[in-house]
Amino acid sequence: MRVRGTITAIDGNTVSIKSRDSKDLKLELTDKTVVATAKAITLADLKPGDTVGVTSTRNAEGRLTARAVHTIPATVAEGHGAWDLLPDSLMTNARIASAVKATGSHTLTVEYKDGSQTFIVPDGTPIVTTITADRSALKVGEYVFFGGTMGTNGKLSTGRIQVSKDGVRPPQ
Repeated sequence: MRVRGTITAIDGNTVSIKSRDSKDLKLELTDKTVVATAKAITLADLKPGDTVGVTSTRNAEGRLTARAVHTIPATVAEGHGAWDLLPDSLMTNARIASAVKATGSHTLTVEYKDGSQTFIVPDGTPIVTTITADRSALKVGEYVFFGGTMGTNGKLSTGRIQVSKDGVRPPQ
């Protein structure tokens, strides 16, 4: 399950989270849990060949409009499909083919094994990378995103948790 929410408490290895749908969740950290903080970058920081995830929706004309762009490891599976950030949103994991500045926005074209997509990237679209951090980045009030598994003990576990830093939130 994908979890988006705000840290409400930390007690040892247990992080309490209020999810975006108002559920109280407990995440059990292990020695192998990786913590990463979000850092804002610009489209100019991205180059052809870089691997990104683009969260998008379709505009009134049916064109894909980026709602967020974030760097991802090249090892993440490529593709294009449904996503749960917003109603009718999509996620595309792919390599950048080109980025072009247009009046008031940019276009970003990405390529993946089975195709390509071109996105309108309006000015102000969050563009983020992540930086490996330690557990001190996990603080009450910070926003988190992770994919987790619910254990029989009622606690979630994850291999990686992304956390906001300096007001920059993980955009997924």
